[in-house]
Amino acid sequence: MYFYFILFAIFILYYINHLTNSLCIVREIPEERQPNVFRTINILITILLVSSYIEILYS
Repeated sequence: MYFYFILFAIFILYYINHLTNSLCIVREIPEERQPNVFRTINILITILLVSSYIEILYS
């Protein structure tokens, strides 16, 4: 089950990055700010995925 969760997490991170890129293009976010946007979203999604993994691990 843990292997599937890891694959799911990788897919989610990839798809969220794709959506973030679309957001940057549509909202015309300057090139200088895009790394901050990606970093913030990736950190928040990683925290969400780790907390979900811990919840599954201890339930």
